[in-house]
Amino acid sequence: MTYENFGFEVDADGIALVTWDMPGRSMNVLSESSMGELADIIEKVAGDDAIKGAVITSGKSAFCAGADLAMMRAMTEDYTRSVGTIGEKAAVKDLFERVQQSSGLFRRLETCGKPFVAAINGTALGGGLELTLACHHRVAAINPKCQLGLPESKVGLFPGAGGTQRLPRLMGAAQALQLMLPGRGVDPERAAAMGMIHEAVDPGDLLVIAKRWIADGGAAQQPWDGEKFRIPGGANYSPGGMMTWAAANALYRRETYDNYPAQRAIMSCVYEGLMVPIDAGLRIEARYFTQVVRSPEAGNMIRSLFLSKQELDKLARRPAATPPSEVKKLGIIGAGLMGCGIAYVSALAGIDVMLIDVDQAGAEAGRDRTGALLEGAAKKGRLSADAATAALARITPASTYDVLEGCDLVIEAVFENRDIKAKVTGEAEAKISDDAVFGSNTSTLPITGLATASSRPANFIGIHFFSPVEKMQLVEIITGKETSEDTLAKALDYVRAIRKTPIVVNDSRGFFTSRVVATYLAEGHHMLHEGVPAAMIENAGRMAGMPVGPLALNDEVALDLSWKIRQAAKADLGDAYVEDEMDAILDEMVVKRERFGRKNAKGFYDYPKEGPKRLWADIAELSPDQLDPDTLDVRELMDRFLTIQALETARCFEENVLTDVREADVGAIFGFGFAPYSGGPLSYIDWVGAGAFVERCDRYAGLYGERFTPCALLREMAGRNETFYGRFDPHGAVRSAA
Repeated sequence: MTYENFGFEVDADGIALVTWDMPGRSMNVLSESSMGELADIIEKVAGDDAIKGAVITSGKSAFCAGADLAMMRAMTEDYTRSVGTIGEKAAVKDLFERVQQSSGLFRRLETCGKPFVAAINGTALGGGLELTLACHHRVAAINPKCQLGLPESKVGLFPGAGGTQRLPRLMGAAQALQLMLPGRGVDPERAAAMGMIHEAVDPGDLLVIAKRWIADGGAAQQPWDGEKFRIPGGANYSPGGMMTWAAANALYRRETYDNYPAQRAIMSCVYEGLMVPIDAGLRIEARYFTQVVRSPEAGNMIRSLFLSKQELDKLARRPAATPPSEVKKLGIIGAGLMGCGIAYVSALAGIDVMLIDVDQAGAEAGRDRTGALLEGAAKKGRLSADAATAALARITPASTYDVLEGCDLVIEAVFENRDIKAKVTGEAEAKISDDAVFGSNTSTLPITGLATASSRPANFIGIHFFSPVEKMQLVEIITGKETSEDTLAKALDYVRAIRKTPIVVNDSRGFFTSRVVATYLAEGHHMLHEGVPAAMIENAGRMAGMPVGPLALNDEVALDLSWKIRQAAKADLGDAYVEDEMDAILDEMVVKRERFGRKNAKGFYDYPKEGPKRLWADIAELSPDQLDPDTLDVRELMDRFLTIQALETARCFEENVLTDVREADVGAIFGFGFAPYSGGPLSYIDWVGAGAFVERCDRYAGLYGERFTPCALLREMAGRNETFYGRFDPHGAVRSAA
């Protein structure tokens, strides 16, 4: 028998080798077709007396990337349609039965009476790892780049094919939760030490060792199906278990603020599942999965964090008429932290980098900083020592623009000063070819204005990286009024080469990301001026889902930089600039008290040389009034933070700064950490409902100021009961915001 997704052959010893190799895909995934064929293979092995057992491996470099999330999304869409035709109760029952299919398939594998071994030749994630956990023996090839884990929580789901039941039965609840809650992966050697797999072996011995286990009489029974099975670390009600769950609940609340239904369900599945036999535990898991997969959080996170991000990574916004391009030689002007980070990711991508600074010593110091990043990555096993050495060799430090000759792309990463940027633009363009692209790594200055210093504005574009470059996934591409389609395509090709996620926005002061995150910072200042206690402001920001509070974030950005940006805006806008409470607070902090943020260890926080940062003792002096915290609505503080950012995102869409809903949501999450559970600011508005969102904005405008006044687009959508993803469907519906 032949299969589309699997190779199947039986050797002379009666051991079947099942090789998973889905055609037309770079990685194997659990799809309806692959699971159907796997079910046939299990029955074939179980029913053929000539077959002693089977080894499952992959014909690709990775074992399996997990479940096909597009299939998962289709499953929830089918559920939604079914609610309208057969009613909610029947629709939930059908969904529950579909959820149980993969779990039932894996349970059949481990109880079929024949031993199965997983020969894990590369990364196994999500449902792929769950398949290996159902096998009776697991061996994995030693490879530091190989990751074994259950990352479903990162996209709003949780392991729903037995992972919450088998993993804690293998390694104990404490270790299993440490992996499943954050979706963390481990390499094969660590997996073996934790009890996830039985052996980590040399890649060349993988199949030999896997088959030998069957030949030596490996048992076709899982430990939890034996009468003497005991949970590692102790049962829930044991002394060890009681200590585990007290700590686990505390950590869960601290890390999630109860915003993520999937993590909550993981806790419940493990706790309740370990109280009953495995089959009952699997049913518990399926019930919770049926509940979570229907949640708005899961739908939004799957769409934004996986499907939309994947489409943008594949350059969904790239002009199709421009042929593919390749940056072979890159010039970077400015060897500071940003320039060094750009050099790091570019050199790792195989690009020759010319790193220029005001003098040779500064350029070499920048190269050394990049070298330290490469060395650190090598020590952590993220790349080999040889790869780090080769990348560093691609970076040439220089103090002259002559080295820019032959560059396909030049990126300036100098100070956020229009005059300095104009100077380097002219000097660089004098050395590069007519078709080379010039990119400005600015976070706020309008690209059209910067392009006036260029002799060829069609080749001028904004390439906004986020700090630290080596860690942040997003790159914001900004087109000026004269930026050509070819220039945009070349910039996107470069971003894909360095393995970042691009979004494309039109020109505006602050563009999209800086403009929206500024509203988060400003709202923190407004609350502080109102008299909301600083600690309450910071906690409300984190509870809303932001990575840090607004005051701490402004310290990281640098208060003096925020002050300078506002001064520049004031100079550019003249009488049109409207001062607010943030101006007064920044003036007090920066000009009068010289508190610049973390950079000089004095901001809204103090930063002692030893010990953690702490809120500045005199911070209350910035507020004319002090409100009683017991009279404040914490939920409203949280909603204000999300609402003001979502509202500004809608304004960007109305003004054509943003033209694609995917870029709004992906950019907000990966650019400045907008509450991931919401799916992004436009998904958040759709979740709340345009009508309810406009009503909230109107109420806040009356209470807190005109900054909350809804834009015309939102009022129109509220009147028509529209959603952003319905009206501006990126896959073919109307794209105009007018």
